[in-house]
Amino acid sequence: MANTVPRPTPHTMPEFDSVDDERLHRKQRLAATFRLFGRFGFNEGVAGHVTARDPEHENLFWVNPFGLSFDLIRVSDLILVDHNGSVVEGDWPVNQAAFAIHSQIHQARPDVVAAAHTHSKQGRAWSTLGRPLSMITQDVCAFHNDHALFDDYTGVVLDVEEGKRIAVALGDNKAAILRNHGLLTVGHTVDEAAWWYITMERSCEVQLMAEAAGTPVEIDPEGVQQAYDVVGSHMAGWFSFQPLYDKIVADQPDLLD
Repeated sequence: MANTVPRPTPHTMPEFDSVDDERLHRKQRLAATFRLFGRFGFNEGVAGHVTARDPEHENLFWVNPFGLSFDLIRVSDLILVDHNGSVVEGDWPVNQAAFAIHSQIHQARPDVVAAAHTHSKQGRAWSTLGRPLSMITQDVCAFHNDHALFDDYTGVVLDVEEGKRIAVALGDNKAAILRNHGLLTVGHTVDEAAWWYITMERSCEVQLMAEAAGTPVEIDPEGVQQAYDVVGSHMAGWFSFQPLYDKIVADQPDLLD
């Protein structure tokens, strides 16, 4: 039987005729992000959350239901949460850590549409070293002078005051390494935040492998800046996610339900 999912067409930044269309688009990208994170093994029990600001009500954000596997999340499963931690749409509870961290990031960064944090393995391993990534590959140059270190750990984040501290540490950067905890990325689109998370996790893995084998050679400053200008922009982050979105929707079209 022929595949009912249409073939991908060349990608352009979407434009929306209504706020409802934009909301659906963000939710579809969010559901696809969870399926991809599940495929890549970023899930760890009930830990991890990705949020998307609602395009109409900017004090509300969409997030994964607490306790539902990334691999099963559909558009219709996403819950809408306010900055007080109350679920205003949806049948599932919210992860208290998701509320504590993401509410503060969305309040501190009005430019941010989406934020991603999970307990992925390589990011957790790198976070224990308490230092930023080194510019040793073209891909990691996306984070040149654009990722922060939250150099503290006081336990599971359940309080908004801790979320505020994380937001302050993140600053204007696209990503942060949370010491002894994992990675956090943000973006002007869901697509961008998701891609930064994926490539940052892989960059952690590459540096761990390289340092296990020897002493990596860092790229010279001019090369780092040139690479950042190409691979580190908002558009580059958005565009890099598109092939992954096409593939996961083709493989798992039920995520759009």
